[in-house]
Amino acid sequence: MKLVVRVKLLPTPVHAAALEATLHACNEAASWVSATGFEAKTTTNRALRDRCYATVKGQWGLGAQAAQHSIKKTADAYTTLRANLKAGNHGRPGTKRYARAAGKPLVFRKDAAQPYDDRMLSWQQSAHTVSIWTTAGRLKGVAFTGRAEQLAVLAAHRQGESDLLHRDGAWYLLATCEIAEAALNTHPVAFLGVDLGIVNIVSTTDGTRHSGRRMNRRRENDRKLRTKLQKKGTKSARRRAKKHAGKEKRRARDINHKISKSIVAAAQRTGRGIALEDLGGIRERVRLRKPQRATLHSWSFHQLGTFIGYKAKRSGVPVVHVNPAYTSQECSKCHHTERKNRPSQAVFTCRVCGFVEHADLNSSHNIAQRGWMAWVCGAESQAPVLTLIA
Repeated sequence: MKLVVRVKLLPTPVHAAALEATLHACNEAASWVSATGFEAKTTTNRALRDRCYATVKGQWGLGAQAAQHSIKKTADAYTTLRANLKAGNHGRPGTKRYARAAGKPLVFRKDAAQPYDDRMLSWQQSAHTVSIWTTAGRLKGVAFTGRAEQLAVLAAHRQGESDLLHRDGAWYLLATCEIAEAALNTHPVAFLGVDLGIVNIVSTTDGTRHSGRRMNRRRENDRKLRTKLQKKGTKSARRRAKKHAGKEKRRARDINHKISKSIVAAAQRTGRGIALEDLGGIRERVRLRKPQRATLHSWSFHQLGTFIGYKAKRSGVPVVHVNPAYTSQECSKCHHTERKNRPSQAVFTCRVCGFVEHADLNSSHNIAQRGWMAWVCGAESQAPVLTLIA
């Protein structure tokens, strides 16, 4: 499987200026390629290369590899846009939202990431330096740093392209590493059910609950601060807003890493698989009042599921996704399903058998049972083959 390792570059001021000029040139060229392809109504990689390659090299002073990567980056961006339009992620055809996404050429930020292959970038792992191509010539001995475990993975498994990224005044390289998956546990003893929610981010069948109260409160405070600074509009307000930009996203990412790590470790230690809810399209299905929409759209459950998925692959833990319908209304003991079984957010009381449990814990048991059934129904039969003798 592929894993991305981010390391921080430590360039000198001269090196940083060369990297900045290179990034700006590559993205300016990519935006021109995008506009040219949009006007010609052709955005495939081969067509864009035939039409734009010579101009990109000559006008922006890019080398052969850099020019090809800028063109391919543009073609890949349009491929992603078409997929999102087809999936309905930008609304239905004919709506204003759809027209905004499809009715104009894509534009790349001047600091957008730029791919580098091994011809443009070489790593000196023992010295913790890189040699990297720029429009001002090749820079040698540019230092990089990272956590010890990141550098170990980088040295052992780096393969393929790396992306140069400039963010908040710092320079990073996002290196692709090819890591072998662990042997899958094909005979799990059970499944660890994981219920996802807003009040409790995660509830598992082990009784572990990760409360979302503190995170939701901090999100609300961040939202109020952004609104206040945007209304003020002064120079100091814009500077403060820029300082806080992305803070909520980084915090959520860190929490999701910690939660996913603990869930996968618990499943691996006990020989179980992991059962997750399939929440695809929930934003389109759920209808909420306006004050609740911001909370719903702040969910990062897709990211949490992704983190659990790749950590499980590294640990050999099987993961299944189940239909979440009525898991909060179904009794995990007698399986009677009724809306009245859940009189409040935190309480589950079965109207038939009288079973009482925390509502999220009951849901996690239902998810675990559905995960086991999905695994058993999809597993290959282990029964011995019978030979009939006439």
